[in-house]
Amino acid sequence: MSAPTSASAVHPRDALHAPGRRLPVIAPCEHIAGNEKMIAKAIALQRELRGAFDLTCDCEDGATVGAEREHATMVARVLAGTSDAGGRIGVRVHDVTHPHWRDDVEILLAGAGERIAYLTLPKPEGVADVARMLDFIERRSALAGCAAPPVHVLIETHGALEQAGAIAALAEVETLDFGVMDFVSAHHGALGFDAMRSPAQFEHPLLVRAKTALVSAALAHAVVPAHNVSLALRDPESVRSDARIARERFGFLRMWSIHPSQIAPIVEAMSPGHAEVERAGRILLAAQAAGWGPIDFAGDLHDRASYRHCWTVVQRAYAAGMPLEAAVAHAFF
Repeated sequence: MSAPTSASAVHPRDALHAPGRRLPVIAPCEHIAGNEKMIAKAIALQRELRGAFDLTCDCEDGATVGAEREHATMVARVLAGTSDAGGRIGVRVHDVTHPHWRDDVEILLAGAGERIAYLTLPKPEGVADVARMLDFIERRSALAGCAAPPVHVLIETHGALEQAGAIAALAEVETLDFGVMDFVSAHHGALGFDAMRSPAQFEHPLLVRAKTALVSAALAHAVVPAHNVSLALRDPESVRSDARIARERFGFLRMWSIHPSQIAPIVEAMSPGHAEVERAGRILLAAQAAGWGPIDFAGDLHDRASYRHCWTVVQRAYAAGMPLEAAVAHAFF
């Protein structure tokens, strides 16, 4: 018997409710830019690619020593003058031990609070450091008259890795990002420079342990795990390979970019496959027509558990700017 018309029109976000947090559906690539010229170029490219990647303006490594206030002021000015038509833009601030981190937060929120999609917090030693920064961000947001943005936390110290689950459990955390260069440096020379790049970054037992622990902690709390940068600045195939291994073998759902040429291969490798997206979309259409009850699709049983998976796949494809079948796009977006 066919489902009633009213039931068949229920959207998956309403039909597929599950307890607990929902995994944020965000772009598969996070590109970081440090100076005004590169930020402007990245904003233009973000518009061209219709938000297929997030842009992170860098107030940490991007700021000249001694000119941190001027740099943060520049970033706030650029963001305040940018429309939200392109995509999400966040900012990486200084770490909690740096004397300028509070000024970063204050300047950015006061000058462009409504435009900041997230703040990236580097080098915490554990959950207490993150909580301390979150408290200040919340208070400064209230003074600026804007909502406190979610945060992305860089896991690049031994303490943060040990407490990755507790960090991911904080409600304000949207992503856990692996910082391979600082993490390798924190091993006091026990890991060689080659551990920062492939193949060692995916094979050395200490890095395999670190990456799998981060991904497990993130996904257990519905937080997006983001892979570290690829040092291959102008080798798209190496970047694509790194992103594919990070996605398929380790479960990362997002990856950092440090050069514009890296964005396209990362987005491609981190996005679901076209065949997977097509199949997931058709299953969702059939499920909606059946009122979200169990169905037989191509000889396989599907119910709300598999529908949730399909909905995640389709949302991730949409966030990456992938083309969807017209019926799927019309029904769900």
